[in-house]
Amino acid sequence: QVQLVESGGGLVQAGGSLRLSCAASGRTFSTYFMAWFRQAPGKEREFVAAISWSGGSTYYADFVKGRFTISKDSAKNTVILQMNSLQPEDTAVYYCAARAGYYSRSSYRYDYWGQGTQVTVSS
Repeated sequence: QVQLVESGGGLVQAGGSLRLSCAASGRTFSTYFMAWFRQAPGKEREFVAAISWSGGSTYYADFVKGRFTISKDSAKNTVILQMNSLQPEDTAVYYCAARAGYYSRSSYRYDYWGQGTQVTVSS
C-alpha cells in the first residue's frame, strides 16, 4: 500500500504562487510515476503534471507549462508542485496520485490518491 498526504494549498491572489507537497509512504517508489491532478467544481478531474520517481522525467499539461514545476525530494519521499502566476481558473482541489509502471495522463490509471488540498485564486 501507498499513502499520500498533500499539503500547501490555500488562498492566493491572481499572479501569486503556492507550493504543494505530497508526502509518500508505505512502499519503495523506484518504479512509480507520481502525478498531480486537479478538479474544479462541476468539472472532471484533469491531469496537471507528472514525474518519474526513478529518472526524474517530467510531463505537464499544456495549460501549466512555464508556470508550474514538478520536482521530487527522494530523501524525503516528497513530490512538490511549485505553482507560479496563478490565475482564478487554477482554482480547484489538487490531488497527488501514484501508479506503478509507465507514464499516464489518465486518472483512471493511478492506483493511489491523496485526500486533496484546496487551491483558491482570487481575482
